[in-house]
Amino acid sequence: MSFLKRLFRGGSGDAPASAAPAKQVEHKGFTISATPFKEGSQYQTCGIVSKEIDGVLKEHRFIRADRFAGLNDAVEISIRKGIQLVEEQGERLFD
Repeated sequence: MSFLKRLFRGGSGDAPASAAPAKQVEHKGFTISATPFKEGSQYQTCGIVSKEIDGVLKEHRFIRADRFAGLNDAVEISIRKGIQLVEEQGERLFD
């Protein structure tokens, strides 16, 4: 599998685009969804930060290099990374 194909989520380790989040939390008006996916024998940190602004749902998807043997660890870190993004950037995430 080519690096670029995996980078742009075309690899075999992808979670389906319609997969339900493993966990969602609200933080300062943002919804943070953990969507880790299996890459080989580990789970890749991945999530979505979203917020409705002026009647339009805005989303910022993120993938991090962190990988974990267990799904629960990947879910918790995905949520923490999403909260960190909100704390650091707020609505600038969507610019």
